[in-house]
Parts: sequence; C-alpha cells; structure tokens
Amino acid sequence: TYPKYGYRTTASGELEVKQDGYTALKGKPGRLLTPAKDEVKTEFARARAFVAALKPQAPPLELVESEVPVSQATLTALIQSLDADASLASASKPLNLKSRAQAEQRHADQLAEILRHNQRLLQLAYESRIEFMKNLKTDSLENFEKSVEPYRKIFRDEVVGAFDLKLLPDNARTRKYQVGPKTISYEVELDVFPDVTAYGILTLPKDMKLDGSEQRPVVVCQHGLEGRPQHTVGEEGYRAYKSFSTHLAERGFITFAPQNPYILFDRFRTLQFKSQSIGRTLFSIAVPQHQQITDWLSKQPFVDKTRIGFYGISYGGKSAMRIPPLVKNYALSICSADFGEWVWKNAATDKHSLRYSYANKGEYEIFEWNLGSTFNYAEMAALICPRPFMVERGHFDGVEPDDRVAQEYAKVRFLYQAQLGIGDRAEIEFIKGPHAIHEQGSYDFLHKHLNWPAPKEAN
Repeated sequence: TYPKYGYRTTASGELEVKQDGYTALKGKPGRLLTPAKDEVKTEFARARAFVAALKPQAPPLELVESEVPVSQATLTALIQSLDADASLASASKPLNLKSRAQAEQRHADQLAEILRHNQRLLQLAYESRIEFMKNLKTDSLENFEKSVEPYRKIFRDEVVGAFDLKLLPDNARTRKYQVGPKTISYEVELDVFPDVTAYGILTLPKDMKLDGSEQRPVVVCQHGLEGRPQHTVGEEGYRAYKSFSTHLAERGFITFAPQNPYILFDRFRTLQFKSQSIGRTLFSIAVPQHQQITDWLSKQPFVDKTRIGFYGISYGGKSAMRIPPLVKNYALSICSADFGEWVWKNAATDKHSLRYSYANKGEYEIFEWNLGSTFNYAEMAALICPRPFMVERGHFDGVEPDDRVAQEYAKVRFLYQAQLGIGDRAEIEFIKGPHAIHEQGSYDFLHKHLNWPAPKEAN
C-alpha cells in the first residue's frame, strides 16, 4: 500500500478548495488515494471474470499483495506473464549517490532534459499545424466554406468536446434589472440541459420599438475571468469593462451579457478537470448555452437574427475564439485582450517567456487537448472565417508582447486578405492602453459589419 499523498490539503487531510482567490501553492488540489484491499479484490475478480472466456486462452492475471511498490513478487509475476521460463536477475547495484547535492543535481538535469524536449516540440508544432490544415481550400470562398467544416467538427469533438444532448425548450424567465437615462436592462434565464441554465443581462435602448416594426442588431458582451454580466453594464469593474454593454446600447445596439462558467476559482477549475476526464471542457457547456441564448434572441421580434455579434474581453476573448466557430448564429467575433500566440503562451518555459506563460501561473485549468498540433489562434480564426473578425490589442496589455500578437494575427490577415480576398472583414487595432475594452475601433467595426449607424455625437 502507498501513503495518502496530497497537494493543497488541510491539516485534517481535506482538499483545499477556494472560491474567493488564489492560494500560495499553484496547482490543482488533489489526493492520491489507495483503495482498500477489499475493493481491489472485488475489482480484480470482475476483471478475471471479464477475460475468462477469451480464446485461445484467457490472459494470466495475478493479484500480488505487497507493502512496498514494485516488489520482487510483482516483478516476477510481470516477467513470467511475458515468458513463463524467465526469472529475475540478481539485484543490480544501486547508483552510488555520494551526497544529497549530487542527487538534487541529477534530478535537475533530468528535468532540464524534459524541458528541452518540450521546447523543441513547441518549435516543431508550427509545422505540425501547417500539415494539419493542408486540406483547407483557399482557391475560392465557396471551396473554403466547404473545406473548413471538417475542421470545425474536429474542433468541436476533439478540442472543445460536445455533449450528445438536445437543447431543452428555453422556458425564458425575465425580470427588470436597472433603468438608465437611455437604456433599460433585464435579467434573463433560459433552460439549456437538465440542471443547466443560461443567465445574462439584456439591455435595450429606450428609443427602440419592441413590436417588430424595426429590428436591430445585437452585441453579445462577454465578461472575463471571475467576471459577472453586471460588470459589463455598471460601475463595478469599469476600469477593464468600461460598461461596454450599456455604452453599446446607448449607441443603438441591443446587448446581451451572458454569465460564462469561469468563475469561483477552484470551483470552476475542478469542474474543468472533471469534464476533461470524459473528453469535455467548460466550453462543452458554454457553447450550448450560447446556442440557446442566440436562438432565443433570434426569436424576439425586435432582433435581426442575421446581425448578432460576439465581443469578449480577456477570458471572454478566449470565448471569442472558441464559441463563434461552433455557434453559427454569430455574424462576427471580436477578441479583446486575449489574442496572441496561444500555444507558446501555454507551453513556453524559458526565463524570458515565463512572464507571459501559463506554465508557472495559477490557472491550472487552462490547458487544452493537442492545440499545438491543431489549433493555435490563427487556426481558430480560420474557423470563424469568412465572418468578420477583429482583434483589440492594448500595447501595455501584459497578456502577451506585441510582437507575438502581431505574428499570430499576420496569419489571419494572410487568410482573409491574400488568400480569400476579403481583407475588409479582418482588423486589428493597437491602442496605447492596458488590458481593457477601449471603445474605439471595435465600436466602428460593430457599426460597420452589423450595419448600424454610429450616433452623430460619436463622429
């Protein structure tokens, strides 16, 4: 049997699960448990019964009970299962480590070897993605739209993960939230799956007609990490969000600010790990939530269902890269304060990159399946294409350095402008500012591509 190893456990051995801030130790709380002997014996008996009828003969199974890991009895059973006449050699002489310092250096050398290997794979991943995307046709827009669909399916099934569940009737519940000088907001809750709902804040311009005699575009305004829809409509969180849901509604758009599931620290991160164990992610829930939200919006008589845009900041920018590829109701996507060389940001471990890399940060849920060989942000943008796509980038945003952002966007520009001839649908705006909504080029982009005139006072 093994000791009960644990990471981020309390004095009583319970897991430390926080929902109100980061801890000193970075990483997922967890325990490595040893099952009771009776549990092992029961499961072993089930395994033996399961293979008993295999032909030409059942494989030999042996249960070894030992107080030490990899005992002589275990090794003997393993070797003889491969060759019945084999036997263990006499014990090899252990490596003579003269001091603890020598052992620590050997350990450091082994770790450095693994890091060098991983960083080499990171360099080669660029070529792997080129090979992966080789079947994407760019000789015409029609051929592109046909050939991109298999890639969307791979992204849905193998990266994001999809539940084989049908959406429930939305059963919409609404209540008034707040009234401003030019806008009125409502809380909205919709059913999605059993025990899963979608929640958000709908904000309407006061001067619009609700009877269907006019239809306006919608901007779905997505909050960032640990955010709430309320942060996008009011004073709280203004430094980053600029109340952009309300400000866009004051410019004549309908806005909807959803609650995405990346909130409450360990609570959502451990949910991500549970999801990953069955080939799913948090976005396996967020995508159908947004499908239900946009389906419901499309049914409102005052909404033009062909003009629903997505605008997300920070973790909402991550959403801007992952949700619109799989929700075709979205007519465009704006990624604010997140776009860049995502694979590098996940995996880089050199001293100059660690300022930006997730390799030494507390967001232990962030890593996704095989993006290095499949979908960096340029490839995700290809899944949004040919719909309009924009990056909003502050020069002093610490998410990534400018050169990494520009390098990744150059691939997007090449696809839209050079290969498909639709360069007017892709933009990047660099602003002398921080990690925030900037309310400049992105608003112009929305007015242009959602075909809604900017207010005269904004010109």
